[in-house]
Amino acid sequence: MMTIMMFRSNENKLNSARENTISKNIPSSKVLKNALLLSFLFLFSTQLFASRILIPMDAESQSNHLKAYGIVYYSLENQLSVNWLLNYRGGSFLISDSEKLQKECQIRGVDFEVISDNMAESILEEISSPSRNMESVALEKAPKIAVYSPKGNKPWDDAVTMALTYAEIPYKTIYDREVLNDALLLYDWLHLHHEDFTGQYGKFYRAFRTAPWYIEEKKKAEVLANELGYSKVSEEKLAVALKIRDYVVGGGFMFAMCSATDSFDIALAAEGVDIAEAMFDGDPSEPGYQAKIDFNNTFAFTDFELERSPMVYEFSSIDMTAKRQIPKESDYFTLMDYSAKWDVVPTMLTQNHTRLVKGFMGQTTSYDPSTVKPGVLIMGESKLNGEARYIHGIKGKGFFTFYGGHDPEDYQHRVGDPKTELELHPNSPGYRLILNNVLFPAAKKKEQKT
Repeated sequence: MMTIMMFRSNENKLNSARENTISKNIPSSKVLKNALLLSFLFLFSTQLFASRILIPMDAESQSNHLKAYGIVYYSLENQLSVNWLLNYRGGSFLISDSEKLQKECQIRGVDFEVISDNMAESILEEISSPSRNMESVALEKAPKIAVYSPKGNKPWDDAVTMALTYAEIPYKTIYDREVLNDALLLYDWLHLHHEDFTGQYGKFYRAFRTAPWYIEEKKKAEVLANELGYSKVSEEKLAVALKIRDYVVGGGFMFAMCSATDSFDIALAAEGVDIAEAMFDGDPSEPGYQAKIDFNNTFAFTDFELERSPMVYEFSSIDMTAKRQIPKESDYFTLMDYSAKWDVVPTMLTQNHTRLVKGFMGQTTSYDPSTVKPGVLIMGESKLNGEARYIHGIKGKGFFTFYGGHDPEDYQHRVGDPKTELELHPNSPGYRLILNNVLFPAAKKKEQKT
């Protein structure tokens, strides 16, 4: 607005100068000099006062929240200065201005505002006030992203790959062979596709053991395990889980959804203990294995009971899918509020244009709070059903986030369901949580105080 006002002011001065020159019969050469001078002043003042791009992320001003994250990633790739304005207009972004960036926003359909340096400084001053629950966090680099997913897996069968593709954020797909060969060292951020790290093939045995796709997937997993030097898939998956654990402990960022969350922790807790029945690994489970589980090895969960029956589509008492009594119309969870200046990390991860997010289901839909370790933050919870939906913690030098459910815009995703079209959900609060985590490694971290 300031730039437009300045443009109009200079244009009026130029017209006035022309009129005065004509009325006073000033020589035309002087008219030209005055016109050139005023044009220069106009261009200089425009550059001086309009040098930032604000990407608003509130509900009213942004028509495509998800693609906005791609714009931020694009800005980091092009070495533009980016600040994440936590709790300011839904978690907006302030970026150094460039004509190329403006065109990219227009191409991708992302709303933006060109603001002056003075206006930007005024916003930052407001955010820095001790009385405001806001913070500005500098984003330093575009994180290198890996998605742990089976080769040939359809991208639309995983919410994270759909979000990355729609937002136009590049990623690489890796799987067991790459992980065991230390490829994780090349990446800043790792997403775990809804995997079963216990070697029980997703506990699909009862419903799908005669389905061609189940038989084929089981065979492929066994061949891969043998090629990698393991006699059992459960042993090979444990080795992968241990590599991922070391990646996080060493400073990596891990994000997981659905069954990749609890099955990962169960595999770590059951290291050295056979919990798989004969139809999964060819021999019976170990007698009394529940008593041999070591909860000290897990990231997020403790004191859970494993589901022994291969005929039950469940891993343990961590998940609350079978305990839910919520109708779809009432299924929402609430994002927690944090102090932006003191608890920067969870504030980043919960940025949204609403605090109320639609619930959605999966093999692992939500977490029983009694099984969540004391040091793990519950960032999203359903008070109606007493369940945790979105949790975060620290492991060694790294971070992890677990998000219950399969697809934020597909309430009850089933095998073979059509893919979600994110073009129909560009403002999805549930998908925004995924993309918050994608940008998380880019942030210059501040120590968490509480």
